[in-house]
Amino acid sequence: MCVPAGVHVYRSVSDTTCPTSHIKPLIVSPRLNHPQTDMAFVPAPGYQPAFNPPVPYTTKIAGDLRVGMVIYIGAVVPSSKHNRFTVNFSTGQYEGADIAFHMNGRYDGRDRVVFNSMQGGEWGQEEMKREMPFKPGKLFHLVYEITSNNYQVSVNGSPFYEFPHRIPLEQVQWLQVSGDITLQYLGILGCGPGVKGGLVMKVAQGELPPMLGPPMLNPAVPLSTCIRGGMIPKRTVDVKGVVNSSAKSFTINFKVGYNNDIALHMNIRSSKSVVVRNSFINGAWGEEEKEIPKNPFKQGEFFDISVRSGEKQFKVYVNGTHCFNYEHRLWNLQQVDTLDVEGDVKLCFVHS
Repeated sequence: MCVPAGVHVYRSVSDTTCPTSHIKPLIVSPRLNHPQTDMAFVPAPGYQPAFNPPVPYTTKIAGDLRVGMVIYIGAVVPSSKHNRFTVNFSTGQYEGADIAFHMNGRYDGRDRVVFNSMQGGEWGQEEMKREMPFKPGKLFHLVYEITSNNYQVSVNGSPFYEFPHRIPLEQVQWLQVSGDITLQYLGILGCGPGVKGGLVMKVAQGELPPMLGPPMLNPAVPLSTCIRGGMIPKRTVDVKGVVNSSAKSFTINFKVGYNNDIALHMNIRSSKSVVVRNSFINGAWGEEEKEIPKNPFKQGEFFDISVRSGEKQFKVYVNGTHCFNYEHRLWNLQQVDTLDVEGDVKLCFVHS
């Protein structure tokens, strides 16, 4: 179902109930089978963002821009002076096409973000915010939510700006990113034409199957949500957030809802640069695992975790890079139907 205008998405919508009624449902569907190497990044089912696309980057918004769409971007601005980058929502990909929403980050000693539109070759009334949330050299998570009144922009889970519509949404067909910026991922979630009661993501690869539920944007912590159908092989859960600046630790648990067994417990101890993995089965903790090549979780910084369930193990990726594998200790993966997140963390995006 399309997200109503002006309403933030916090949980999936379903007319069925989770086995554990106190838990908000997060619906999971099997991902598409794409060829990949064993260590390749595996995105969540039905949401296949473009990873590491070249800049300048242009993609068609299939079906045109609509209320309820969510566009999300993970990127890094280089650590150098006089950088500029631009994100445009435009009516065409040709030079001189109208631009419904132009966002321009400028680093020139008077760091600021400029917002505008262009119609008939003429720029409109410029709007500006003298605040720069995009720190050079640091990965950031940028989200555009399309409402009936405006583009709602958030950065790393915090509201940043609202820009009113100056051009009808149905005329907006293209998304363009250019300038001094490195894209790590870019995805478009929205109601596809002819799809009733679902979300479809459109990227350069073309149309993908309907999503059974939207992502959860900026959910409160602690979070407990149901993974309908369990963490069966080839399913992926994606969690994006920001580690609190004074964080000691936070945990992510993949649990059995009815008895609280934990198939995969991840305890990220930012203050000690340690990521502890374990399982809790039949009332007892197992043997801890701690070895990773490098701890990617830093206080005050954004992270993107993807956990994929395989036949023999969970594979965990952080910021698009393989971090560790965890051999299954609890083998009935269909019963692993609950995701819990708690601790010193701010969540931006949870999806599967």
